[in-house]
Amino acid sequence: MSPSPRRALLLGASLIVLAHPALAQDDSGTTVLGVIEITADAARSVALDGYVATNSQVATKSNTPLAESQQSVSVVTNQQIRDQGAANLSQALSYTAGVSSQPFGADPRADEPIVRGFSSSHAQYVNGLRQGRYFGATNYELYGMQQVEVLRGPSSSLYGAGSPVGVINLVQKRAQDFDFNEVGLSYGSNDSRKLFFDLNRVVSDDLSWRLTGLGSDIRQQVREVSNERGYLAGAVRWRPDDATVIDFMASYTKDKPISPIGLPYELTQTGDGDYLRDLYAGQSDWDDSDRTMWNLGLEMSHQMDNGWTLAQAFRYEKLDWDYTGTYLPIGATLQPDGTFPRGSSRQSERSESISLDTRLSGEMQTGAATHQLLFGVDIRKYDADESSHFGTAPGFDPRTGTATDGERGFAGDPNAGSVTLKQIGVYAQDEIVYDNWRGSLALRYDYVKQTGEQYGFESAYKENDLTGRAGLSYVFANGVMPYVSYSSSFDPQTGRTEDGRPLDPTTGRQWELGVKYQPAEFDALFTAAIYDLRQKNIRQAIGGNLYQQIGEVKSRGVELEATAELAQGWDIRAGYAYNDTEQVGGTNTGQPMPNAPRHTASLWLDRDFGNGLRVGGGVRYVGARDDTTNTHRLDDVTLVDLGASYTRDNIEASLNIHNLTDKTYVSTCSFFGCFYGEGRTVMATVAYKW
Repeated sequence: MSPSPRRALLLGASLIVLAHPALAQDDSGTTVLGVIEITADAARSVALDGYVATNSQVATKSNTPLAESQQSVSVVTNQQIRDQGAANLSQALSYTAGVSSQPFGADPRADEPIVRGFSSSHAQYVNGLRQGRYFGATNYELYGMQQVEVLRGPSSSLYGAGSPVGVINLVQKRAQDFDFNEVGLSYGSNDSRKLFFDLNRVVSDDLSWRLTGLGSDIRQQVREVSNERGYLAGAVRWRPDDATVIDFMASYTKDKPISPIGLPYELTQTGDGDYLRDLYAGQSDWDDSDRTMWNLGLEMSHQMDNGWTLAQAFRYEKLDWDYTGTYLPIGATLQPDGTFPRGSSRQSERSESISLDTRLSGEMQTGAATHQLLFGVDIRKYDADESSHFGTAPGFDPRTGTATDGERGFAGDPNAGSVTLKQIGVYAQDEIVYDNWRGSLALRYDYVKQTGEQYGFESAYKENDLTGRAGLSYVFANGVMPYVSYSSSFDPQTGRTEDGRPLDPTTGRQWELGVKYQPAEFDALFTAAIYDLRQKNIRQAIGGNLYQQIGEVKSRGVELEATAELAQGWDIRAGYAYNDTEQVGGTNTGQPMPNAPRHTASLWLDRDFGNGLRVGGGVRYVGARDDTTNTHRLDDVTLVDLGASYTRDNIEASLNIHNLTDKTYVSTCSFFGCFYGEGRTVMATVAYKW
């Protein structure tokens, strides 16, 4: 029998009570408090300058340094984002090992990087709390973020139900303890433009605020594929006493993302790629989008008199989205007369998500071993009302760029539904330091329940699961740390089997063996890892919203990554990944996972000349990969990027070029056609700082 949410809450409360140091007693029964040293503000310690981050709570929700975390973690700092001119999450992760950052080309609606062969659509978080959207994460404004963190591998022991890909965490800008200001504008390819500002003020020793805003109109190689966006965010930091830090964050986004239209695979093989990647195949009098996103967050950290720290994170997220678009029907091909069919869609979505994560942490001694203990309870509630209607559209002639015979129309009623998801989890973690040895153990129990309907079918399930993580490492005096770790995950699925049973959750497990090296002579972090990642209970559609659950997916590989700040102003970010994937069971047995290149590599070098001039450049390689149906092979591609900036007094001017050689390539082929990668884009920026 699965426990009720009330019982799970009681269990979480019991764990917090058990965490109190009063449990430590000497032989006479007298309570003994261990020596405790907690840094309450570590969650907010991010790299405002430089490429090398030393702390990130994404792996352990604690203050464990990145060099000692027993899992693969990458952090993209604000400095790297600015130097590379990254405008969205996909571009920010372009130089991160093991990540295929733009698998679907340039789609302004969402970013879904591929990590170790798996889509990250259900693995994206903001401030350590999962985004709530059923269809996958929406793209948050990158200018409003301090850094991006990637935790690879199953992570349910701390984060609950989720993908075995791990966690991609966006860290929002917080108010800082010093004054600074920035206003600027950008202009670039296809008449793209931005206007932005970032202001921070210290009111007193215990209060500061920050206001960040952006207005943009970004147009892509298909000029009709655009996104007009307005973004405004505020942050307040309050320190009511020496032991307490409270951060409030809020953001509002209003945009109109238009998506590209897929093209038949046959056309990409026979047509002129330079012409096709600029071709608009949509309906200019129909394609429209109106999206509003609210985000309210609160983070609190309080160090109690006994040395233990109580921390809490809360976020409310609201999404309203109305969308009309054009799409290539599933299975559509190029017709003998050179035309292809199209469809029209009309979609509406209203959703709200509330997340709350409460943690108690502290240190205890048992003999010569130090235990960094963490006990937590987190709760998530997601409500969504959705409506989708698919219909016909006139065909399209790519040679003339005009519509052919046919009409736009919709038959029947829209597929509408409303779902409510509730998740509660209790977790505990013990990080052990014994001489040079490091050990870690984390366990979590989750209860997940969903009720409602989607697309006219019941979409209900009730699941509970126990997941965990364990690791062991040894820290040598020279900064080298070899480690081994095991982790697991689970993720409930909607849908029914042919005999009417609800689908079992997918489960993930991973073994990882790696080594990390943090030299003492200069700021750097070098990592290497080999892994074996499996996911079971994969679903495969058999029609009529019915599925069969087949076999597993295997993902095995090697990842190498180096981030360093060298002498004479040199910064470097380099990575290589070998990823071997295989599907077992169903019609795709023996095939690799879609959009999962076997080889990826990247190298970015940046030089600060010390006279206001910075120059950087990089090379990215994405290996050959299969399409979604495992029927087409996409060629490998090598892309070159450049960036430069010059600062004099209060003015900074920068220039960034992506895909310098204007390489034409097909980024992906999905059920809805093939999409080209973005061609050469240039963006010039001028900012005034004081």
